[in-house]
Amino acid sequence: MSSSQQNFKQVSYLWDDATAASMEGDEVALLVYRSNLLGVDLRLTNYGGGNITGEQVEVMWVKGSGGDLGTMKRNGLAALYIDRLRSLKNVYRGLDHEDEMVELFNHCIYDLASKAPSIDTPLHGFLPFKHIDHLHPDAAIAIAAAKDGKQITKELFKGTIGWVDWQKPGFDLGLQLKACLEENPGIRGIILGSHGLFTWGDTAYECYLNTLEVIEICAQYLEDHYGKKGPIFGGEKLKSLEKSARLDKAAALAPILRGFCSSQTKMIGHFTDDDRVLQFINSNDLTRLAPMGTSCPDHFLRTKISPLVLNLAPDESLDDLKAIQEKIAPLFEAYRKMYANYYNTCKHANSPAIRDANPVIILYPGVGMFSFAKDKQTARVASEFYTNAINVMRGAEAISTYSSLPHQEAFNIEYWLLEEAKLQRMPKPKSLSGRIALVTGSAGGIGKAVAKKFAQEGACVILNDINQERLDGAVAEFKKLFGNDVVASTLLNVTDSVSISQAFKETALAFGGVDIIVNNAGISISKAIADHTEEEWDRLYDILVKGQFVVSKKAVELMRKQGFGGDIVNIVSKNAVVAGPNNAGYGSAKAAQAHLTRLLAAELGPDRIRVNTVNPDAVISDSNIWAGGWAEGRAKAYGITVEELPAFYAKRTLLGETILPDDIANACYALVGGLLNKSTGNAINVDGGVAAGFLR
Repeated sequence: MSSSQQNFKQVSYLWDDATAASMEGDEVALLVYRSNLLGVDLRLTNYGGGNITGEQVEVMWVKGSGGDLGTMKRNGLAALYIDRLRSLKNVYRGLDHEDEMVELFNHCIYDLASKAPSIDTPLHGFLPFKHIDHLHPDAAIAIAAAKDGKQITKELFKGTIGWVDWQKPGFDLGLQLKACLEENPGIRGIILGSHGLFTWGDTAYECYLNTLEVIEICAQYLEDHYGKKGPIFGGEKLKSLEKSARLDKAAALAPILRGFCSSQTKMIGHFTDDDRVLQFINSNDLTRLAPMGTSCPDHFLRTKISPLVLNLAPDESLDDLKAIQEKIAPLFEAYRKMYANYYNTCKHANSPAIRDANPVIILYPGVGMFSFAKDKQTARVASEFYTNAINVMRGAEAISTYSSLPHQEAFNIEYWLLEEAKLQRMPKPKSLSGRIALVTGSAGGIGKAVAKKFAQEGACVILNDINQERLDGAVAEFKKLFGNDVVASTLLNVTDSVSISQAFKETALAFGGVDIIVNNAGISISKAIADHTEEEWDRLYDILVKGQFVVSKKAVELMRKQGFGGDIVNIVSKNAVVAGPNNAGYGSAKAAQAHLTRLLAAELGPDRIRVNTVNPDAVISDSNIWAGGWAEGRAKAYGITVEELPAFYAKRTLLGETILPDDIANACYALVGGLLNKSTGNAINVDGGVAAGFLR
């Protein structure tokens, strides 16, 4: 590695010669490798953004529609015959007919198993280079979004970087890139006004190095100018709360905001108090810059045209729920009205119907930034995009004046028929999409099975346990199955109100609130009354009854803040209604759990919070219940051995079935999956059929 390669200050040089050498001769593999290196740095390209091309003979390989550059594999590329693509200019009918060209890309496909070509395909096809990068680096967009960005580009790069004014991506823009290159032979790249950067090279490595060098020059130029015009963003208007206070405030407010943002569709939240965000939201220029919106189309497609800025002081008390709701409700009403006016002013005769008018990005000066979207990944990515937009505004203001896209241009991207078609092709949401579930004791046994079922059906889940090692194992398994965005975790002791409060705080910070509670954590002690100690009695009631009570109480607090109801499911037992031997403590505690379910169902109905029971029996697989002597106690009570218990339990059921954790999970899902939304105070027995346990 040369010294120049080692001395990048603003970007990360990640190329490994040995790795690249192992791919020698495979241009597509090198393309994927280069793509991943560039895509992992969110300063260089947005999630799902960027297009990179490698041409082999007469085939162009380009990032397909959708997907993420940082994790893309070979199957994320589209492969097209380059001569066929270029020949489409013979049938191109002009700007008013851009959309019809996209269907024609399909007639150019070389690899029928490849990804569908994206709208950016012609932007690559008319450039005569073997390797091309199209990225959205914050530093380059800052120049592209500056009022006099074209002149800055000319002076900074001394004519070695071309400039093409803003235009919606499409076939004509590809032709403009070609014309720019023909008018400026020998340039090393092109900046697209308000949009992004094109760079190229004859080999994958030359292209990679050229890309880094151009971005490095842009970033260093910004770095050299910060503070020269005055304080960044006009200086600090207010101070941030301390870190712990920010998180406390965010956790308390997130469910309230989620309630407002979910007026049309249930949303999942994300929160960040990144230093770059705090610098912006605490600044004097916030009120001027925030309403302007973003410049890069990749940004506002995820963040909406502009954010909502809260009118709360950083240290304002949030204890009076009604007062806070009344204070911020007009902000949401005004935002929805603004968005409807934006739509009605800019719409075309064939525009898709107006979408959800609620804000995606919400800024709380002194505290941080919230984002709300249909799922956690989309909410997190929206937050990352707006952070990119902040970086762009920061840079543009340092060297010139920031300029956002005109509303009409923004609308033409947001409500583009091609974007609408992409949305319509997305899979139908799963039944628990937009729902957040906390299942107590979910690192194993029944709790883990329930959490897994909910995640499979689209919910975000908060795994928890009292045992860190057991919890770590479950988290690793869930992340492998469902990805990082679906699962959060916390240690939780259901007998400790402080632990419970902390768990719900972490839930609110992770996802914005909670919709489903499954009180599953438990122990079992089977002893004759003469052998049963008071300590064992207290432990049973603390975990089973008090735990269910305190967890439910805290959950109701969050659900009421959201204002759209929820579900509480209590894992009780056949033993709540069947009087068996050597079971005074456990059985009576389970009976208390069952009646607490009925009491809460009666109380919480007006809040649309449904409270129901699942009664399992003899769930042996991966269950903590069988530890600590319970199996021995039950075997002794029935006069059999521990090894004979599974067969004994199955034989005594009407169906002759062994009960598994998945069976309990299915019952819980039946209660919360949408088909039983008008059911509360009920119980489902999952015991294979135990006549003595029939409810009367």
